[in-house]
Amino acid sequence: MPHRPAATGPRVPTLEETEIIGLIPLLQSHLSRAWDDMSGDLRAHFEAHGLTARHGAVLPQLLAEQPLTVSELARRMRLSLSTASELVGALSRSGLVERGEDPANRRRTLVSIAPRHRPALEEFIARRSAPLLRALDGLSAQDRAGFHAGLTAWVREVQAR
Repeated sequence: MPHRPAATGPRVPTLEETEIIGLIPLLQSHLSRAWDDMSGDLRAHFEAHGLTARHGAVLPQLLAEQPLTVSELARRMRLSLSTASELVGALSRSGLVERGEDPANRRRTLVSIAPRHRPALEEFIARRSAPLLRALDGLSAQDRAGFHAGLTAWVREVQAR
């Protein structure tokens, strides 16, 4: 049964939860090294256009399955439509992504990785995601689903703050 926060303040984690919480800082070095893992050209591009990790988070979505609408990006990333639109706008102005008309529905705008930046972004995202993909490869379908559900719940709680 899930623990409920006490009315007087946050609760103290259980022993099992403390073990999980203790793993999070061990990921910090990997998470903070993203800038160093970028090629010099890609890093310079991000710097020149004031792009941040939030902008970078859009890019794997577009590499995995493209093109997508801004609405689909917002849904996948659990962002408001206005936030997703702002991120895509900045990425478009920087030239990393392109927006185009959906041939099947002219009222829809599709977003895709700009072809000239695709190789650098593919290489960067492959390098950054390799440890996670190896970890996922070692999980059963049920464990993968649990991992996904846990991360999704955590993101939802962090975004609600």
